[in-house]
Amino acid sequence: MSAPTDTNRLDLAGSPYLRQHADNPVNWQPWDDAALAAAKERDVPIFLSIGYSACHWCHVMEEESFEDPEIAEKLNESFVPIKVDREERPDLDQIYQTICQLVSGGGGWPLSVWLTPAGKPFYVGTYFPKQSTGRRPGFRQLLDDIAASWNDPEQRAEIESRADQWTDAITSEVESTPDVPDGVDQEPPGEELLETAVRAALRSADNEYGGFGGGDGPKFPQARRLELLLTAATAGNDDAVAIATRSLDAMASGGLYDHLGGGFHRYTVDRKWTVPHFEKMLYDNAELPRVYLSAYQYTGRERYADTVRETLSFVDRELRADDGGFYSTLDAQSSGAEGTFYVWTPGQVHDVLADENAELFCDRFGVTKRGNFEHGTTVFNTITSIDDLAAEYDLPPEVIRSRLDAAKNALFEARSDRERPRRDEKVLAGWNGLMISAFARAGRVLDPSFAETAAEALSAVQEALWDASSGRLRRRVIDGEVAGEGYLEDYAFLGRAAFDLYQATGEVEPLAFAIDLTKTIVDEFYDKERGTLYFTPESGEALVSRPQEFYDQSTPSSLGVAVRLLAQLDGFQTDRHFAEIADDVLGTHSNRIDTQPLEHVSLTLAAIERARGGTELTIAADEIPEPWRETLARQYIPGMVLARRPTGEAELDKWLSVLGLDSAPPVWADRGAREGEPTVYACRAFTCSPPKPDIEAALSWLTAQ
Repeated sequence: MSAPTDTNRLDLAGSPYLRQHADNPVNWQPWDDAALAAAKERDVPIFLSIGYSACHWCHVMEEESFEDPEIAEKLNESFVPIKVDREERPDLDQIYQTICQLVSGGGGWPLSVWLTPAGKPFYVGTYFPKQSTGRRPGFRQLLDDIAASWNDPEQRAEIESRADQWTDAITSEVESTPDVPDGVDQEPPGEELLETAVRAALRSADNEYGGFGGGDGPKFPQARRLELLLTAATAGNDDAVAIATRSLDAMASGGLYDHLGGGFHRYTVDRKWTVPHFEKMLYDNAELPRVYLSAYQYTGRERYADTVRETLSFVDRELRADDGGFYSTLDAQSSGAEGTFYVWTPGQVHDVLADENAELFCDRFGVTKRGNFEHGTTVFNTITSIDDLAAEYDLPPEVIRSRLDAAKNALFEARSDRERPRRDEKVLAGWNGLMISAFARAGRVLDPSFAETAAEALSAVQEALWDASSGRLRRRVIDGEVAGEGYLEDYAFLGRAAFDLYQATGEVEPLAFAIDLTKTIVDEFYDKERGTLYFTPESGEALVSRPQEFYDQSTPSSLGVAVRLLAQLDGFQTDRHFAEIADDVLGTHSNRIDTQPLEHVSLTLAAIERARGGTELTIAADEIPEPWRETLARQYIPGMVLARRPTGEAELDKWLSVLGLDSAPPVWADRGAREGEPTVYACRAFTCSPPKPDIEAALSWLTAQ
C-alpha cells in the first residue's frame, strides 16, 4: 500500500479550486491528518500553497511551476505539498497571511509558505516566478535551497529557531489579548470615536478620484469605510458626505462596475477606477449594495438605487444556485486570458449596433481604437454625461437614455455568446449571509420581492448547513456535499442575515435562527477569561495559533459583525446577556479600536453604536401599512433596529413559543397595538417615546433626540 503523499489526492476534493490542481504532476495533498502525519513520518517540510479559484496569479503559478514535471519532482521528493482553498479554510489563510504581512509587509494569493512538520512557518511569500526575475527569487531555486538547508543540521537548527520565533509572532498578533491588571475594567470606546474615525477616513481619502489611498493603485472599494462616512453624514459632516458620494459615483461610473451585466469586480489596478481585476466575488456584490442603499436613503439619488437593482439582478442571474443559495465567485479569465468576456473594441460594438447607436455608445463609455486595456480593447467607463451627449447629438436627454438602454441590451445579448468565466459553485455559509443581508435590506428599501429571494436563500443554507440538534453550522456545500466546521464569520454573517430578514418580513422564524446562531457564538467562540471572540470554535481543530479577526479586509471583520449582532439582539432575550458580552469584547479591544479605527471599521461601527445606546423602532402591526413602509424606505438611520411584533397578545404568545421564551423580551414588552391599530414605539439611547399611531411622528421624535 502506497503512502498518501505518493499520489495527488485532490481528485476527490469538493473545492473547484483544489480540483483544478488534481491533474498537476505535483502530489498535492489536502490539509488533513494523513498529510500532516506523513510530513512528520518523512521528516520533511510542508509546502503550503493557498489560493482560490478566481485568483489570476494562482493560475499563473500553476502554469509556470506546478505543471512542470521537474519542479513537481522536487516538491514530491523533498516536501509534502499541500493545497488549500482559502475560501474553505480562512483560519489557515489568516494565520499564515499574518506572518507574510509581518515578514514582508504584504500578502495576497497565491500564498506560498514552507512549514515544519509541526505546522510552524519558516519561509513565506506569495507568487514566485519559475525563474528569478531579480525582484523575486525563482521558485525552482527556492525549492533546492530550502531542501538543502533542511538537510544541513546547522541550517536546520536555524530554520527551527526561526519557525518558533515566527509562530510566537503570529500568536502575539492574532491570538493574544491585552493584559489587564486585576480589578481594572476596560471601558468600551465612547461617542468621540466617530469624530476620530472620520478624521482618519478623510485624511486617507482620495479627494480627486474618490475612494481611499493615493499612488497609482490598486484601489479597493472599502465598503465599511463608506458606511462610516455615511454614519457621520447624519451628524452633519459635509466633508464625509462629499467623499462618500464622490467614491460611490466613481465606482459605479468606472471600470469597477460591469455596465452591461451589473455587479462589481474585485478592485481596479489603477487609482482612477478605470481597469479592474475582473473576478467577481459574492462578498463585494453583497457589501457594496448595502452601502448604495444607505446612500440612496440619505441622498434620494435614484442612480444609487439603480446600481443596487442591477447588481442584485446580476447575482440572481449568475450566482444563484437552483435551491436558492449563492455561489462564490466568477473567474477573471475566460478563453485563456483575463477580461476577455468584458472588453470591447469599436469594431465589435459596431458589429452589434447600428452605426449611429454605436457612435453614441462609444462616446458614452469611452470606447476608442487605442483602448484602455490590452490589445486595443476597452473596459467600459462612463466618460460623457447624458446632458453633454444630448447637446452633441442635438437630441432630448430622454431619447439619448432610450438609445443607450437599447444599445446596452443588444451588447449584453451579444456578450452572452462569448465564453463565460468559470464559476466556483461553493455555497459558503458566511458569504451567503452577506448576500442574504443585501437582499433583505433591498426588500425594506426598494421592493419586498428582494426579501423573498433572501428568504429562499436563507432556507437553502439553513437546510444544507445547520444542525439544529447540535446548534452547529457547517462551512460549505457543493453539489450536496457538506464539509468544514463553521467559523465565526459563518455564524456572525448568517446571524446578521437572519436578523435582517426578520426586520424585512416580520416573520419570527428568521429571528429565532439569528438568536440560535448567536447563542452558539457565545458558547463556541467567546472566551470570558480573555474577553474576546475567536475566529475558530473552541471544539475545532487545534492549529499553531487560534486567531481573532480584528481587521476589515475583503469581507467585514467577523469580530465586529458579531459584536454588533450581540448588542442588537440583546433586547430580544430575557435570560441572556448578549450586550454585556459585546461590551466586554469592545472593552478588551478598546485601545486597538481607538488608535486604529480605520483598520477596524466594523469594530469601530459597533463601538459607536454601543456608545450611542442604539436606536429601535418597535412596530406592533400584523402588516406594516404601505405609507409607513414607504416612509421607512426613505429614512436613513444608521444601525436602527426595526423590532416588528404582532398586533395582539395571542399571536405574540405564538412567537414567544417559537423563541422558547416564557415572557415578552424588553423590545416587545408592553408595546402592543393601541385600539387594534398599527402602533410604533421609538427608542434611542435607552429613552423611549410614548406609543404613536403615526410613523412620521415617531421618526420626528427620534431626530429630535
